[in-house]
Amino acid sequence: MVFKCQEDSFLKEFQTKVVSCEKVAGGFNVIFEDTILFPEGGGQPTDHGTVGGRAVKSVVRKGSEAIHFLEDDGNGNQPFAAGEQVVQCVDWNRRFDHMQQHSGQHLITAIFDREFKYNTKSWWLGTESSYIDLEAKDVTREQLERVESICNQLIVDCTPVKVDVYEPDDPALKSDVTRATRGLPEDVSGPLRVVTIAGIESNMCCGTHVRNLGQLQSVKLLSVEKAKGKCLVHFLVGGRVLRKLSECYDREVQLNTLLNGGPSSHIDLAKKLQSTVRATQRIAKKLTTELATAEAEKLNQQRDSGSAPKYISLHRGDGQDSDFINTFLRMVKLPDCFIFLTNADTDGSGKGQLVLQGRPDDVAKLGPEICTLLEGKGNGKGTRYNAKVNKLKNLPQCEKLVQEYFSSCDGGATAAVVEK
Repeated sequence: MVFKCQEDSFLKEFQTKVVSCEKVAGGFNVIFEDTILFPEGGGQPTDHGTVGGRAVKSVVRKGSEAIHFLEDDGNGNQPFAAGEQVVQCVDWNRRFDHMQQHSGQHLITAIFDREFKYNTKSWWLGTESSYIDLEAKDVTREQLERVESICNQLIVDCTPVKVDVYEPDDPALKSDVTRATRGLPEDVSGPLRVVTIAGIESNMCCGTHVRNLGQLQSVKLLSVEKAKGKCLVHFLVGGRVLRKLSECYDREVQLNTLLNGGPSSHIDLAKKLQSTVRATQRIAKKLTTELATAEAEKLNQQRDSGSAPKYISLHRGDGQDSDFINTFLRMVKLPDCFIFLTNADTDGSGKGQLVLQGRPDDVAKLGPEICTLLEGKGNGKGTRYNAKVNKLKNLPQCEKLVQEYFSSCDGGATAAVVEK
């Protein structure tokens, strides 16, 4: 069956009769005598729209019938009765976008085939961009530009697009070897539609299409993606090209302010900024290493003078990528001292890194308890305990826990060094 949406893809409103309305999980499956709401198929997503004022966001084809799913209104009331006359309205913005992408795909596919003998294995109509999967190892930038140029010239020429309907046994259909069945669902029955771009290609298709290529407005080939035997050419057609241009322009305006320069200097300014950031990171790393070494040496001197503390608490806010903790632990030489270290993320979220080091008994006892207080997840073995934590604002409770633990172990207050 050829549905009304295929007979006239530009029809936005249509009156028809309800054939059946069946209750299913979550709503109702409704079949009409005909429909202007395209059922998903041939690579083209389903139309959205309304029927009798009720939203329809899923239409699927089963044989010669289009099944429309209407969500339950919450009261369980059947929306329509068999024989009832209803008005269907299509979401035109969505429909026309799909028409532009689908007709654009036919055009792009045909030109790749004509110019380079690259067959299209499949295609995907996405919400932001679409792609064709070519039987090619690679597509060069020069090839992309050539195909794009030819497509856009055909658009400027308003090349006609027509749809002919044939019975499956029509000799005219069978004799035309140029009419491929690419994208045609296997269970299609009844008359067959052939979409012809004048002078370019004829192709069987169940989708909705424009009347001439001028309605595509423009084609933009974005990129080539190669992965696992696939060669995907991503593209935009029509309104999507304009939206992408608007997005790029808005981003450009923002970058003018952020980089303090016009579009022609953005790349140079970004490279300069990257260089400055890398230099700053090198300086920060050097200073962090020097600070961690100085802290460790200060404690080593206390050990040499016989006044080494029983535990140390050292809390930083340099971010988890900082080398402070690793450098400090590498330089400090206090094998019997319990070392309690944290490094908070720089975003103020309270998340960060926890490292404990000390005698195995102390680490085994205090590690899980501190980790729980800081709402973290970690593990430890022997003299070391590591964790990712989420609530560093509870550090005072952890300090109290450590202090009480060592006070009880040693029968009195224990010296501690705390840095924040």
